[in-house]
Amino acid sequence: MSEAQTTHTFQVDLRGLVDLLSHHLYSSPRVYLRELLQNAVDAITARRALDADAPARVTVRTADGRLTVTDTGVGLTEADVHRFLATIGRSSKRGTDGGLDGAELASARADFIGQFGIGLLACFVVADEITVTTRSAADPSAPAVEWRGGSDGRYAIRTLPAGSVTEPGTTVTLVPRQDAAEWTRPDQVVALARHYGSLLRHQVVVVDGDGRETRIDRTPPPWLAPHGSPLARREALVEHCRQTFDFTPLDTIDLDLPLVGLRGVAYVLPTSVHPSRQAGHRVHLKGMLLSDQASELLPEWAFFVRCVVDADSLRPTASREALYEDETLAAIRDALGARIRDWLTGLSASDPALLHQFIATHHLAVKALARYDDELLRLLLPWLPFETTDGQVTLDEFARAHPVILVTQTVEEFRQVAPVASAAGLGVVNGGYAYDRDLVHRLPEVRPGSSVVDLDPTTVTAHLDAVDPAAELAAASFLHTARQVIAQFDCDVVLRSFHPVSAPSLLLDNREARHERTRTELAADAGGLWADILGSLRSQAPRAQLVLNHLNPLVRRAASISEPGLAVTAVEALYGQALLLTRRPLRATENALLNRAFIGLLDHAMHDTARDGREES
Repeated sequence: MSEAQTTHTFQVDLRGLVDLLSHHLYSSPRVYLRELLQNAVDAITARRALDADAPARVTVRTADGRLTVTDTGVGLTEADVHRFLATIGRSSKRGTDGGLDGAELASARADFIGQFGIGLLACFVVADEITVTTRSAADPSAPAVEWRGGSDGRYAIRTLPAGSVTEPGTTVTLVPRQDAAEWTRPDQVVALARHYGSLLRHQVVVVDGDGRETRIDRTPPPWLAPHGSPLARREALVEHCRQTFDFTPLDTIDLDLPLVGLRGVAYVLPTSVHPSRQAGHRVHLKGMLLSDQASELLPEWAFFVRCVVDADSLRPTASREALYEDETLAAIRDALGARIRDWLTGLSASDPALLHQFIATHHLAVKALARYDDELLRLLLPWLPFETTDGQVTLDEFARAHPVILVTQTVEEFRQVAPVASAAGLGVVNGGYAYDRDLVHRLPEVRPGSSVVDLDPTTVTAHLDAVDPAAELAAASFLHTARQVIAQFDCDVVLRSFHPVSAPSLLLDNREARHERTRTELAADAGGLWADILGSLRSQAPRAQLVLNHLNPLVRRAASISEPGLAVTAVEALYGQALLLTRRPLRATENALLNRAFIGLLDHAMHDTARDGREES
């Protein structure tokens, strides 16, 4: 036997819902004006579906502490008011009930901006009472109606006398609360109307208390407006960029996707930015500003442009302040990315000077894109700069001079070997920067016959000349002392001859050796089980090498030192100098070694000075 079932209706706390809107759904109370403009524009769109010649004007008035928004739209009957204004979440644009949403308006639904039916509710964020006066254009015989609603959830409807409202349309009036009065000041209203409605496709006017009118809409936008010449059009777009983003663009890129009703322009930044910085693009939906921080509009690699677009088919989130991530947005993002890529590839043929200027500023962005785009890699490789032993040159130029290209894994490794490798005629590219190592290794795909090899310290050592056996034998005592002193850093010492002569020593080190030393230090500082675990991880990684240059006068002088204490100090000084040349952060033990070496040299100098003084006396 089934149990009886009772059905209940949800109860809505309007004050709690308004608090939810103001603190969680909307980013700021200022969106109230956007919602009012949006509803007004949608009402005009609905009326023009009935009468293509109907007037299209939105008037915003600020006077006597009140704000009114009047539109020449389709208006509402009393039945519509009950159905749409008194039911939270229902939209007069859903097209499910007949009347205003019947077949005659169905074809216009795609032109509506709002889709969620909560636009009027957003006004309670700044006001406790809203008054709506409306007359229907769909039913001319219906009387005008006044709806008065409060944030406590109560509302009243009355029929207005005949002749009190002569034209179809709707007027929304609100008196702001004291804590929200700043949002309805005349200057603030003008600023908000321009912010949200500058690209609206209907006339929008703000009237202050003195009757002064300010035209808000800018129709058509600068990328669609007629211009006398291409130069005039570019100047107009540049000025629009200055007003919108406050910078003068390096270039402008037209964005046109007719299939999805998107038009706009991308402005190329004149200065470099970090790739991780989120770009803020201005996205308008049928003329109404949706967001000025829409980072999801373009692929991540296109961080060197800022866009302004107006679209018809993008879907907003419930707050209408961001884009809804769906297949349409993904397809538009790919298409806009392809458009920007086409601009890049076209520059190589149409404007090489601009391409050179762009790459000098945004080479990191180009490298990021070229990693995944074979066509761009082939086209732009000759222009991409890399840090090499020949200086900052393009990879194509470097490959012509060096059939075998050696590439380091880190910036530190490059700095260690660059001076000696350059003197030895080795071609080494710094692969420690973002994307560089991957691009260098892809060079043989673009330039057949090129050879790219990861640099190993032994490769550099093999190009250093061996020292005469007699000279090495004479320095044996010093080398023995040096190996004992430097052994604590898991480093070998060898004597070689190499250029430049000005370099007294060279520290050859790789990541495996550094990792092994770090593990050894951690094991020494740890105890018990943790020390045993670290000890079990010991590897046979190659040790670092301190290569002393026998051609350097300082090394020759040091190798002849017979006093043990001074020999130790000289070794520490040479090792410390080699460390500093790598420009990597020094560990505590290495800092202590440098300090000890300087103090030792000072002590020795002062001791010699004192001894000379005694001898003279």
